[in-house]
Amino acid sequence: DAGMVGCTAEVRVNQELSDGRSNIVVFGAERFVVGEVLDEPLPYHVAAVDPFDDDPATLPDPDLTLRLRREFTRYAALVRKLSDVEPQAPELPDQPLPLSFHVSAGIEVEAPVKQRLLAERSTTRRVEALLRMLPLVTVAVERAVAVHQGAHGNGRGDGGYPGVPTT
Repeated sequence: DAGMVGCTAEVRVNQELSDGRSNIVVFGAERFVVGEVLDEPLPYHVAAVDPFDDDPATLPDPDLTLRLRREFTRYAALVRKLSDVEPQAPELPDQPLPLSFHVSAGIEVEAPVKQRLLAERSTTRRVEALLRMLPLVTVAVERAVAVHQGAHGNGRGDGGYPGVPTT
């Protein structure tokens, strides 16, 4: 669709499956806006696109950027805990624009929300939106971690076995 925002993607991992499908890992790169969808007889969409960048005058206050780093680091640690992986601080970009895209890619939200974050041309508004979302997704992961830990403790939450004292 004309006017739709997307981004180029670099394929980092391509694992072919026995049924002909593939698992792929991609790294998002430059954003673009679709100017015109071309009528091509190819098995995929072809379009004329234009670059789509943030307005450079929309950089957030450093305090907001710091808050985003701190809150995403907490969220990422909980996600790692949920996956039974040792917590470690994520490697985050220093600059607000790439940081905002890193966090956008790293939080678990629905695809339409991610699309709105991608289409936002104000870095400040994207950071502010992420700061509104992070507490909500963090609470959801905290609840999942509590259930996960309870499952490890046979539903008792203390990691022990029924009738066996823990010290």
